[in-house]
Amino acid sequence: MKPIHFTLVALLVLTLGCGSTKSIEGSVIADKNLGAKELLNAHKAASQDFNTLAARMQVKYQSAQQSHSITTSLRIEKDAIIWIKASILGVTLSKILITPERVKFYETLSNSYFEGDFSLISDLLGTQINFDQVQRMLLGQSILDVKPKTVSKTTVVVGASQTSKYRITPKKQNLNYMLSMLLNPDNFMVHQEQISQPQAQRNLLVQYGPYQKIEDDYYPTQLGILALDGQQKTSIFIRYKKIDLNVSIGFPFTIPKGYTQRSFK
Repeated sequence: MKPIHFTLVALLVLTLGCGSTKSIEGSVIADKNLGAKELLNAHKAASQDFNTLAARMQVKYQSAQQSHSITTSLRIEKDAIIWIKASILGVTLSKILITPERVKFYETLSNSYFEGDFSLISDLLGTQINFDQVQRMLLGQSILDVKPKTVSKTTVVVGASQTSKYRITPKKQNLNYMLSMLLNPDNFMVHQEQISQPQAQRNLLVQYGPYQKIEDDYYPTQLGILALDGQQKTSIFIRYKKIDLNVSIGFPFTIPKGYTQRSFK
């Protein structure tokens, strides 16, 4: 996978960053006696309950070749559309439009665009992935659709603050595609999620900061990504400036005339 390809995945999945009443009450400290089934049910119950979402974010992007601070707008019609616009000083740099069937984006600096089916993201990640999984990851939910009997749950202490988290890992790890996830004990949202492909020397690490409660659900205030592809390192830090729920929004997207179509084959 070329560096720009892996970076595109990071941007598509993370240029952003949960719901119903939980059957289990959260706590400050992870409960060692809580089973994997109860924990995963609580995590699922923490998913957001909204029709539309509009957010403004400040995104800091850094790689070996370049560094940018970009204002980004995110709009979501739940289960239907994800729309992202990146801009600097009010000038549009790129737009992305994702639906369950299609992926479209264009960049003004390169005067280029892409339009194709959802297999683009699957091919870039090296594993099958769908719209629902991308949406859940953007909202602090797990991209992993795991069954309680297939995973192990432990409690771990992380960070300088020595806070406890729940760790979820498959009982049988695929050495070519390794997964790990940490959940917060208070709101059952994702604290950290990692996908590693050791043989290909690729690693994607997503870490969320504190969550804020808006209406009845939890949303991240910040998140970071570290993407490694061989010797190429890309880091992205996102700070949410504003999140509005169930507002009237549009998804304007028109590829400018004269742009050249890109291929990621």
